[in-house]
Amino acid sequence: MTKEIQDTLKVIPQKPGCYQFLDEKGKVIYVGKAKNLKKRVSSYFTKHHDNPKTRILVRNIQKIKYIVVNTEEDTFLLENNLIKELRPRYNVMLKDDKSYPSIVIKNEYFPRVFKTRNLVKDGSRYFGPYTSVLAVNALLDIFRKVYKIRTCRLNLTPGNIAAGKFKVCLEYHIKRCKGPCEGLQTLEDYNKNVAEIAEILKGNVRIIEKQISEEMQQCAEELRFEDAQALKEKLLQIQNFREKSTVVSNINYNIDVFGYEDDENSGYINYLHVVNGAVNQAYTFEYKKKLDETPEELLGLGIIEMRQRFGSESKEIIVPFLPEVTLSNVEFSIPQRGDKKKLLELSQKNVKQYKFDKLKKSEMLNPEQRVTRILTTVQKDLQLKEIPWHIECFDNSNIQGTNPVASCVVFKKAKPSKKDYRHFNIKTVVGPDDYASIAEIIHRRYSRVLNEGAPLPQLIVIDGGKGQLHAAVESLQKIGLYWKIAIIGIAKRLEEIYFPEDSVPLYIDKNSETLKLIQQLRDEAHRFGITHHRNRRSKSQVTSELDQIKGIGKETKKKLLTHFKSIKRLKESGEEEIISVVGKSKSYLILNWINEKKD
Repeated sequence: MTKEIQDTLKVIPQKPGCYQFLDEKGKVIYVGKAKNLKKRVSSYFTKHHDNPKTRILVRNIQKIKYIVVNTEEDTFLLENNLIKELRPRYNVMLKDDKSYPSIVIKNEYFPRVFKTRNLVKDGSRYFGPYTSVLAVNALLDIFRKVYKIRTCRLNLTPGNIAAGKFKVCLEYHIKRCKGPCEGLQTLEDYNKNVAEIAEILKGNVRIIEKQISEEMQQCAEELRFEDAQALKEKLLQIQNFREKSTVVSNINYNIDVFGYEDDENSGYINYLHVVNGAVNQAYTFEYKKKLDETPEELLGLGIIEMRQRFGSESKEIIVPFLPEVTLSNVEFSIPQRGDKKKLLELSQKNVKQYKFDKLKKSEMLNPEQRVTRILTTVQKDLQLKEIPWHIECFDNSNIQGTNPVASCVVFKKAKPSKKDYRHFNIKTVVGPDDYASIAEIIHRRYSRVLNEGAPLPQLIVIDGGKGQLHAAVESLQKIGLYWKIAIIGIAKRLEEIYFPEDSVPLYIDKNSETLKLIQQLRDEAHRFGITHHRNRRSKSQVTSELDQIKGIGKETKKKLLTHFKSIKRLKESGEEEIISVVGKSKSYLILNWINEKKD
């Protein structure tokens, strides 16, 4: 396994998609699909393969490429496209070259609705393709039962019907058709049913769901439970029915799609080549910035490069913004909705994944780079004067005012420094007063830091809102550190970040690394404080009156409680019985204590 493959396996995402294995010449030798790319691709290199062909395949893999898609269904469709386009050596080739089925509403009088794998440009409406043939058949069966759609191939023009050329068939007699061939159903009435079918195929299944639910209820009332169960299964298939796929569409357009992302040093471009509505090429690459190249300039360079490399002659190019390039007979468009918008989103998703994976690879080689990036982001989000290499977080713990304690956890370079953690038993505060407790521990902590000449943190985080933060700020002001250390509070309810002397909180993006780091600090301080608080409570609950007797240890106490069962019975017992349990010297101490209690 090459170093490049090892690095790819570490960063490949746990998302649905298709993967490609390339040999030493850069030729694609295998295309596969996966619900979870990381698990599936890793399995080739971590498991023993009984099949000798699979072992040969793995030996020939020199590079891995992958494309992220939105759903598991899209992985089937994309794999199908890529195998047909690339014809990899180790993939099974379909002899009949069939594609996935679609549903067509034919452009004709009294339109038929049926399953097809062939798309004909005759004005008919196509829906799909679909990965589940079972779901397609179930839906067509329901259309025929509910809407009485004809299944014959007769040319039902108004003239032919008026001339009486046709006679009703068995479908009419078993009530599966209303007999439009003899004029027993009007074209207007028939087309209303077709319009409802089209709505269902677009994803609006409420109409048919309601009808099937009512029929299920009727079957249940008539105790026809098997029929009701069959209807329920069909309803579930319809509810899981997907109308659209991002990677395959029955709108036969030929377009190029480009996604773009960048950072300070590079511009990243993803290219999707769409032929007859199907994605059959996907490629992501990077331009290193040399000067102050704009996104428009880099995207323009990428468009020229990809069209030349893949020989594309598409007349339409989908882009996230207009590039700095002019091509004859080519239209640039920025879609706002529909299939093309979804394709642009897919391209953007892949370019973002490429950028993220590249960043993870570089951070694996240089862990300090990741730490610097995260803490620089924290500095920017919290508007700090310097990078917070050293952060301390404080939390209070008490239950109904008992055993009040506080904790201080320390993070250095965005990682816990557990040897620097500290516990505090609250000394000057009576009852559950969080504000006074925070004020006490901040004063004690940083007075000691100053006395010892220890390094100060760049950031202090208080677990609490405005009140706790204000109490901490007052303590820092008293010892002269308020202007030297940045301090914030984080409230639990909505994860608001509070700053001193500012009543309006800051709301950070829930997915940002800044908030995740602050939450990690807060959670660690809470865990550390709760552990100490639990230990104190446990100790206070296991103490007994015998602890007041000097010279009586754990073992003696255990013997006494095991024998006498209670302190009351011990006090009522005689001298001889106590001596028999602990001996003369210990019994003398216990008897003196009992007599003192009586006095």
